[in-house]
Order: sequence, then C-alpha cells, then structure tokens
Amino acid sequence: MKQMLTGNAMSDTEVIQQFKKDDCWGLCTSIDLKNCDADKIRDAEKIREFVLKLADLIDMKRFGEPQIVHFGPNDRVAGYSMTQLIETSLLSAHFANETNAAYIDIFSCKEYPPSVAAEFCQKFFGAKDMKTTVFFRSL
Repeated sequence: MKQMLTGNAMSDTEVIQQFKKDDCWGLCTSIDLKNCDADKIRDAEKIREFVLKLADLIDMKRFGEPQIVHFGPNDRVAGYSMTQLIETSLLSAHFANETNAAYIDIFSCKEYPPSVAAEFCQKFFGAKDMKTTVFFRSL
C-alpha cells in the first residue's frame, strides 16, 4: 500500500498518473477536519447537500440516496454519520458534535482529484484545520 500525506510533492495529476500506472484497485482519501462550523455538521440537510455536491464535483455516479443517521452511545462520539454508495465504491463520513470535527473517506475504483475533494470538504464545513491522507489500494 502506497500512502502520501497532503503537502507531499504529489499533485492530483501525479496521484492519478500513479493510480493508472500501477493499475490500482482503488484510490482512498481520508480527510480529517477540525474546528468545523457547528451548525453545518449538526444539520442533516446540509450534510445531504454536501454529499450530492461532492459526488458531482469528483464525477461519481451515486447509487441510491445517502444514508444520514444521528447516533452515538455517548457525547464524545455522538453526531451524524453518512454513507453514500457510488457506482465505483463509497463516500462516508462521521461528524463529531463534541469536538466539531468531521472524518470523511472517499474510496473509489475510479480515479478522482484528492486535493480538489479535500479542499471542497474543508470549505463546505468551514473547517479551520485539515489533515488528508491519500493511499492506493492494489489488487
């Protein structure tokens, strides 16, 4: 498994080129957002809007409707969780109310620009801090 963190020398173009060159099974981007807009991460309709826009932005065809559920056994982890099937895999996220954090994963067997997706997520949720990890999944 190859991994790179945002800030490394690989641009979106280089990530996509490497993905194709290595004939990878999938591309995964994990996006950790901190200090998000509290109102947005606590609003199911905003989260729905987010996932629709994200799928369009990275050219992923949604399969069915997003599932958005609020739950958590205690305050530390309570918040909305979202899953959206896409024809090439899955978009998922969990939003932590107590810390105003969001943890978003984009996994697809089709390539997409990871930094474009991450920057969209950060802007949409008004996050002050972001950490992104991109890795390739092989056959």
